[in-house]
Amino acid sequence: MRPQRAHIGCGKALSLGRGMLVLAAVAGCAVGPNYKRPALPAADSYAPSPLPPDTAAVTAPDGAAQNFSAARNISAQWWALFQSPELNALIERAYAANPTIDAALATLKQAQENVYAQRGFFFPTIQASYTRQRSKLSGNTAQASEPGVQGDGENITQSGPALPVTYNFHTAEITVGFTPDVFGGNRRQVESLQAQADAARYQLEAAYVTLASNVVAAAIQEASVRAQITAVKAIIESNSHSLDILQEQLRLGYAMRLDVAAQESALAQSQQLLSPLERQLEQTRDLLRVLVGNAPDHDVPETFELNSLHLPEDLPLALPSKLIEQRPDVLAADEQVHAASAQIGLAVANRLPQFSISGDLGGDATHFSQMFWGSGTFWDVIGNVSQTIFDGGTLRHRQRAAEQALVQAAAQYRTTVLAAFQNVADTLHALYSDADTLKGAVAAQQAAGVTLELTQRQLQTGYVSYLALLSAQQTYQQAQITLIQAQASRLGDSAALFQALGGGWWNRVRN
Repeated sequence: MRPQRAHIGCGKALSLGRGMLVLAAVAGCAVGPNYKRPALPAADSYAPSPLPPDTAAVTAPDGAAQNFSAARNISAQWWALFQSPELNALIERAYAANPTIDAALATLKQAQENVYAQRGFFFPTIQASYTRQRSKLSGNTAQASEPGVQGDGENITQSGPALPVTYNFHTAEITVGFTPDVFGGNRRQVESLQAQADAARYQLEAAYVTLASNVVAAAIQEASVRAQITAVKAIIESNSHSLDILQEQLRLGYAMRLDVAAQESALAQSQQLLSPLERQLEQTRDLLRVLVGNAPDHDVPETFELNSLHLPEDLPLALPSKLIEQRPDVLAADEQVHAASAQIGLAVANRLPQFSISGDLGGDATHFSQMFWGSGTFWDVIGNVSQTIFDGGTLRHRQRAAEQALVQAAAQYRTTVLAAFQNVADTLHALYSDADTLKGAVAAQQAAGVTLELTQRQLQTGYVSYLALLSAQQTYQQAQITLIQAQASRLGDSAALFQALGGGWWNRVRN
């Protein structure tokens, strides 16, 4: 986005003369560019070729086809589509206790207070003061400094030559100061701060969406790891049973030591798979505790299994033009551009004449009750206008710096938008791939099961060696784990799509 050159933001430019001052004050003009969202590359879809409306389907748990529709809205509680009451409860607790939300909320409130504080400069500043003074003047200087005759006729003078003068003196005063926002510098500052507050609000929404997505991802991860642990334990049990049989056959002379050694190796390999999975499960549980704001020694009661999570079959798909209005990170980046644009107006206003008005009203006397007698009152009204004539180019370069800050913010906004498009595209491709992967995993698992069954029969009739059975067992076991991982990937990428599309924050009910 190329920064616009400084201009009066009320239509056509006005000359920097008396007419401009009058019109600026009356019409409420503000110098600098009026905000305009940066242009973005046109995008109608998330792929060069049209994407199919459905993913592949397979007869298996979580194997249903997933349908995409731009007409579907996103619920603020999109995780409810996984049909897990435990997941719903966990996210609600995370919303209430996670410190990330507290920090984002405090950032928003701080930004809002900064806006309110800046708006105060539209109003006069009124200050009241009272001073009580006890003075003793030396005899050498008393005549030049003594208060003299007061309103009640009291004469505060020396009582003799070169004698000191001692007296009390009271002063009460009200001061009023006002800086007219002639060129809109304060309006631009308020505009910039308001844009930053809006950005903080979108960042708060992004924190909610990210937190929910992290909880869902951790729950799916836990379910996947638990299923893999169950599969590995079954593998270990099967291998242990086979090893017992082989050792007995070796003792009786019906098996070779080579077969026993191969089975011992298979058992050891399967046992090696268990420890990393158990570690991963505990680390996932640690993550869930932290996400809901718990210390490591305070567990959460919810646990997750793959069969307790339902795959969402009807998925939303916002068009790119709508995505930029939904993603909170994109909207926050847009407000950062707005804030940078307003800063140019502030920099321009600082280079123009500065106006101020101030006035004092008060009274002073040697007695408190006499401060506002006619003889003790005073007032003054001061109007001031100042213009920087030479500052070594400081203000000019600050304006140029503000213009480059706008260029930077606009570039960052475009980067955020393109990253959002890529995020959705990547997730869509992952979902299509997940469905195909699950289809292949189911086929591989079924084929490995048939192979294992036939190999076991052939071993019983003596057609194959025990090494062939080991190979068939290992193939089936790996197919089981691959199938579990494919099911978890579909669930995880479904959750990722809701996050990529903005998470439905605009439908959240706010207290």
